[in-house]
Amino acid sequence: MGERAVRFAPGNGAELVDVCPLCQELALEAGWIKEGSPTTPTLAGDRRRKRGLTERFGLSRASEEDAFAQQEPILRRLSDEEIALLEAADLFNASAYRRTVGGIAKSLGTPEASIVPLSGSAGELVVTVAWDLSWYQYRVSPDSGQPVRLERRGHELDELEPGFKEWNAHVEDEGRLVPEIARI
Repeated sequence: MGERAVRFAPGNGAELVDVCPLCQELALEAGWIKEGSPTTPTLAGDRRRKRGLTERFGLSRASEEDAFAQQEPILRRLSDEEIALLEAADLFNASAYRRTVGGIAKSLGTPEASIVPLSGSAGELVVTVAWDLSWYQYRVSPDSGQPVRLERRGHELDELEPGFKEWNAHVEDEGRLVPEIARI
């Protein structure tokens, strides 16, 4: 009573459950999905049907359903590094730092951003968000109780190591971090 609970779904399609602040870390570790968190889109199984070679090469008339399926983007298997970048962006976007970056961006404009994996087996990554006047670095540790934390900040871009200035992400409205992953 009086605590600020957060709603979680124990599984896909499960009913939402209120979780107290002390148990939120346990819910995340158990794989529960936080209300409002981005999830991977899925395609219904009946939207696509197998096509013969004649239809694949466009030698027959396609129905409306086939035309829709041809317009869908081609999905490809992501590399482990790309998956790590996406997971780091999701963790950052679920943190309070997203709003901080969004607020600063309203004053200073659109920042440059990068997500860089650190060497070692811990799976940690560094998110760098930089403007001409200042920069912030966040350490993302997916297996930690506090997965995102402010690591460093500064005023001059020259203070950053060159590896952190390889801009491979961008910041959208409200400070949402999006990695730039090549599409097919």
